[in-house]
Amino acid sequence: MDFELQPQPPVAPEMPEFAEPPIPESLELRLPDSDEVLSLTAVEGLELAVRPVPVSVTLERNSTAAKAFLSELAQIDRKSISDQELQPARIQIGLTFVGFSALAMVLLLLHISSLHPGYSLVERIEAYWYQYIWFVCMGVAGMMILGRESLRQPVSERHDSDNPKPE
Repeated sequence: MDFELQPQPPVAPEMPEFAEPPIPESLELRLPDSDEVLSLTAVEGLELAVRPVPVSVTLERNSTAAKAFLSELAQIDRKSISDQELQPARIQIGLTFVGFSALAMVLLLLHISSLHPGYSLVERIEAYWYQYIWFVCMGVAGMMILGRESLRQPVSERHDSDNPKPE
């Protein structure tokens, strides 16, 4: 019996063969023929009221509508818009911020309570503190907008203070 260690030649590691990545197919867009469109819109012999519109017609219609809308916007004189006319928009924006933040906070709490029912209050805040901060900041911004609007003087009082009445 020979108990001496025999040096063994180094074994080259086998390189596993990997599958070649699939060659992506080219994307070809084609408009269906009118017969195909009619067959797609027919349901048991009844034609649907909604039919596909050719792309060229859609693009032309949208571009003319967009040009008309932009030209109408260009004709608006921004200096002619009064502070009184902008007040409802400012109130709506403030309410939108407050409402969205409250809704998002409720959905976040629902999400946490359904996916992580074992979390304590501290663990919930640790796991989702970015979202809490975003939603609280949105609510605070909306409250600031609403508070600013509520503290403004009515327009008629502002004009009276600008032009004192002669006695």
